[in-house]
Amino acid sequence: MSASESSGSVVRRILLGSQLRRLRESRGITREAAGYSIRASESKISRMELGRVSFKARDVEDLLMLYGVSDAQEREALLSLAREANVAGWWHSYTDVLPSWFQTYVGLEGATSLIRVYEVQFVHGLLQTEAYAQAVVRRGMPDGSPADIERRVALRMERQKLLVAERPAQFHCVLDEAALRRPYGEREVMREQLRHLIEVSERPNVRLQVMPFSLGGHSGEFGAFTMLGFQESGLPDVVFLEQLTSALYLDKPEEVVQYGRVMDRLQEEGPGPSETRDLLRGLLQLM
Repeated sequence: MSASESSGSVVRRILLGSQLRRLRESRGITREAAGYSIRASESKISRMELGRVSFKARDVEDLLMLYGVSDAQEREALLSLAREANVAGWWHSYTDVLPSWFQTYVGLEGATSLIRVYEVQFVHGLLQTEAYAQAVVRRGMPDGSPADIERRVALRMERQKLLVAERPAQFHCVLDEAALRRPYGEREVMREQLRHLIEVSERPNVRLQVMPFSLGGHSGEFGAFTMLGFQESGLPDVVFLEQLTSALYLDKPEEVVQYGRVMDRLQEEGPGPSETRDLLRGLLQLM
């Protein structure tokens, strides 16, 4: 199974969950009542509707009956979606070092057609060299075993394959200059990372911009965020906000639009990709 197929299972899970939520709400049925019909809790229904858990065919069948979906073709389409949504992702083998709340993100990231990010603290994971990633992970896991650190880095390197796939995702990244000034690892690690950024920024599917200190304040005042866009019909764009022990996934149109405007302004305010490469070369000479 390809990475895109397993990542697509997350998209299908979210699609199915959102459709079940719309059906429930259109019938005026509470999550509590829906949970009772499948011998589950209200929180289980919530997790299903958010696409955070796998689906049992029997549960989907019972919910469709409760929601009054009697058309055979419509029922089969949703049940087929449930079967496809239960395919395990390639990252399943990394669950020993992958937080449960981040598994959803990895699946979505692998299925997206457009990734737009703003990063402040460090170089974004999809652009990190292996040595730089090791330094970042060691800093973030001070008590982690060498084996766990290597596994986390291997996962990060595996994620990067989506940028060089046969049909690669479009990746637009705005880095604050602070992310490049803050050293992770030895001097040569940072030099290698800067050289890698210059090289990867030449790829046709990558747009890299650096917001220099000289610009002063800018639109990224609220911190780092990631926007994921999908070609799948029915799946809204998602804004991902990572926290210390969990994450927020925003998909309400009014919220996504606001983040989109911020991203647009960041791209307008900052130097273009060519000027950014000049800036990176200048930083490289200083190290």
